[in-house]
Amino acid sequence: MSQAITHIDAKLSNWIMKQKIFFVATAPLMAEGHINCSPKGLDSFRILDEHTVVYQDFVGSGAETIAHIRENRRIVVMFTAFDGPPKIVRLWGHGEVITQTHPEFDTIASHFKAKRGVRSYIQIHVTRIADSCGYSVPLYEFKSDRNVLDKWVDSKTDDGVKDYIRKNNAKSIDGLDALDV
Repeated sequence: MSQAITHIDAKLSNWIMKQKIFFVATAPLMAEGHINCSPKGLDSFRILDEHTVVYQDFVGSGAETIAHIRENRRIVVMFTAFDGPPKIVRLWGHGEVITQTHPEFDTIASHFKAKRGVRSYIQIHVTRIADSCGYSVPLYEFKSDRNVLDKWVDSKTDDGVKDYIRKNNAKSIDGLDALDV
């Protein structure tokens, strides 16, 4: 049975930070637009306070989350236990895209290990938290993080990364504005 939670307390924070993967979902306002769901990992999530979270947004093949947040701010983050007792936690809220030109960029960045390939931070002001059982989620064993993104970014100059973002992350697949470089 799903249970509403009023805030991210120490117990929930500890559980969230032990998860190796989380999923982010957003959608455009247009009815025919594409809903997006993206897996995330690489120790890229932080809890700033009991109602505010943030994650590193890395260079990728698309920029759907950013475009959707810029259009309507709606976002949900889901964590699920792939080991230990079954559990799913969802954090719903309003997202904010923090790029290098944002006044809070350096403050947000200080919560993370410096890493090339970060194109923005997605800060979420959490408005609803709920957990559910996760009884049907299979058990998996974590082997390691992938280093493919690091290798790709390391093969590019800073200008090369910017060019990639300019060519591939300026618009969503539905034509919504995403990133300016």
